[in-house]
Amino acid sequence: MVQPISPDRFEQLVADALDDIPDELWERFANVAVVVEDENPDDPDLLGLYEGIPLTERWDYGGVLPDRIAIYRIPLCLLCADDDDLVEEIKITVVHELAHHMGIDEDDLHDLGWG
Repeated sequence: MVQPISPDRFEQLVADALDDIPDELWERFANVAVVVEDENPDDPDLLGLYEGIPLTERWDYGGVLPDRIAIYRIPLCLLCADDDDLVEEIKITVVHELAHHMGIDEDDLHDLGWG
């Protein structure tokens, strides 16, 4: 288990994970913000959370706040055995939540190995 790292260091790891997303995939994302928080107040074990309208459901879309993806520092750190494991788990969580933004549900993510 990795003790929770500093918020600044964790934010950098999330930024690195976002930087690893290929440009051609980034071009498909629209009106979404990624934020880092310590933990979800309703479910402290949650690693990440997507809130918004998936791209696949945006028929009459406009004038809305950005979708929001939260990546949770404390549960991710406590889940991981070491720093390398933490980096990998952050990447998985970022991709998992971005997939929800694209309209991919939990079952499909599990089938694809991103669950």
